[in-house]
Amino acid sequence: MIVHICCSVDSHYFLQRLQKGYPTEKLVGFFYDPNIHPYSEYKLRYLDVKYSCNKLGIELIEGPYDLENWLNLVKGFENEPEKGDRCSICFDRRLKVTIEKAKELNHNKFTTTLLISPKKSQDKLLKIGKELEQEYNCEFIFKDYRSGNGVELQGKEVKNNSLYRQNYCGCMFALNKQRLSQEKLADELISPINNQTLPSSIESRIELYNQRDNLDKSNIVKERFLNYRLLNAKVFVAKRIVNSYILPYSTLRNKKTNGRIEKNIENIYYLNRDEVKIVTLKYLNNFLNTNYKTILELIYNPPKFEEELKLRAKITKNSFYDLSTIIVLDKITQNKIEIFLNYHIYDDIKERLI
Repeated sequence: MIVHICCSVDSHYFLQRLQKGYPTEKLVGFFYDPNIHPYSEYKLRYLDVKYSCNKLGIELIEGPYDLENWLNLVKGFENEPEKGDRCSICFDRRLKVTIEKAKELNHNKFTTTLLISPKKSQDKLLKIGKELEQEYNCEFIFKDYRSGNGVELQGKEVKNNSLYRQNYCGCMFALNKQRLSQEKLADELISPINNQTLPSSIESRIELYNQRDNLDKSNIVKERFLNYRLLNAKVFVAKRIVNSYILPYSTLRNKKTNGRIEKNIENIYYLNRDEVKIVTLKYLNNFLNTNYKTILELIYNPPKFEEELKLRAKITKNSFYDLSTIIVLDKITQNKIEIFLNYHIYDDIKERLI
């Protein structure tokens, strides 16, 4: 039996039930989900499904990530709500590719872990599955494992195995609508140009779950924290833009300010307004034991986020509540400085491995 797998949250308990219900059946997992975006999120979910299947002793096959074809299929349905027509098109595509894989491998049954997801329509999945069954002469196995206390048992399996519990279905269109309704930033779709791993980012989760895979036993706990994303920034000196580096958690009351340096205390330079602090690239190098030659080099090859927080703590004298703007420049100037910051600061949740 080929089992289409959407994610480990839905698949782990579902596969366990199939193993008990079909003890003589060879189960093969098929991860085919071109709807998941961005690609880093896709890789994270595949990594987690692989971990789950290894624990259950189930072979796993990865399908193609043909996002472009999927986008063409759902074109015109971008604004559909979840469980709407876009989802039907998505189900149809994924199940069709799954049954084609089943026929290729000479399997005579197929099913999907989408059936256990509370946010997916079982009626639509059953209709699509039965239509494909007739067309390809391959039996669609419909199982309602979420009825009764199935969802509760599923949740316990996720916790017991420290599986990745994603907070959106994977579709970028559903994600945008979800975040708009929550009045939250869709930071899953934001990646810094310098490839720095940011807190609560997909990349940070990939690192964490890779660590989990290498441990015999581990627990993942969640923590609430204040997150920060710098969207863009500009610094002008004497009306000319200069290369600059903005440390995390830099904020301004109106997201812009201007002024002149009024004092220097221990090589930290203070603007005469809005609590702005400026240090040189030499100051950063001395503290972090780095050897950046220019600000541009720092921008495109930054230190770890945690190292930047240490530098902020040094400059602010370990004030954990300080949100002052801190800027790194090549050199200090006595000319007028103008600063423009576009950032988002928000309540968020991050995961930690114990």
